[in-house]
Amino acid sequence: MGDLATLREGLKRLDRVVVAFSGGADSAFLAWVANDTLGPERARAVTAVSPSLAGFERDDCRQLAAAWSLRWDTIDTEEMTNAAYRRNDGDRCFHCKDALMDALGPAARRDGATVVLGVNLDDLGDHRPGQRAAAERGARFPLVDAGFSKADVRAMSRQLGLSTWDKPAAACLASRVPYGTRVTIGVLAEVERAETALRAIGFTELRVRHYKDLARIEVPDRRLAEVVERRSEVIDAVHQAGYRYVTLDLEGLRSGNLNAALDQSSPGSRGGP
Repeated sequence: MGDLATLREGLKRLDRVVVAFSGGADSAFLAWVANDTLGPERARAVTAVSPSLAGFERDDCRQLAAAWSLRWDTIDTEEMTNAAYRRNDGDRCFHCKDALMDALGPAARRDGATVVLGVNLDDLGDHRPGQRAAAERGARFPLVDAGFSKADVRAMSRQLGLSTWDKPAAACLASRVPYGTRVTIGVLAEVERAETALRAIGFTELRVRHYKDLARIEVPDRRLAEVVERRSEVIDAVHQAGYRYVTLDLEGLRSGNLNAALDQSSPGSRGGP
């Protein structure tokens, strides 16, 4: 079970931190605790902005920062300029986090601060090369050090009255693109248009997986029947985003399930975050 006192003590030892703040439950919790523990003069939340960040996520960060009186900034990251990132092999997330550290590192050094990420214990067993990139560049994972799982983060956030305690898990838009398919600004924009349109009609927890002119929609199991019942609205929304074919994944929402393709070389393996 994660321990809030241990988390606070760990942050105090770091003294000054720059929190990579995506607005999700984990980074939001870490940003709030860091601000509450160290104060805005020693804790800064920074949101990395690039074509892979959905617009509503950036808006959420802005609103949370205002509501919680965080010292908050945005910073542009340049992963799209990296051919290795655009190639979209199994190390795409490594190149993304490397670009994040390129952007955050100078700001952190100016503040005499350490970059901290909202990685929790559950993340450690997944295929997350981005964690390796961040750690190699000096980032720290205070939630891991204090023993927090994803469930612990949500439970403690609820106890503290944070609105993000039940926020659905999200990920960068590039995570919707199968490995081997090039990541382009156009592809990311198409995914974002489709997901935004589906959220507008009430499907707030979802993924739209991109397969050229085909969209594969994932929603939680409990909402599969509703997608079928509202098929005309769903089809229209996705067509308007630019896709020709619209499919529904009957296995439901599985965060990071595209990583299973990375394990095909290992017989019997079905990994992935």
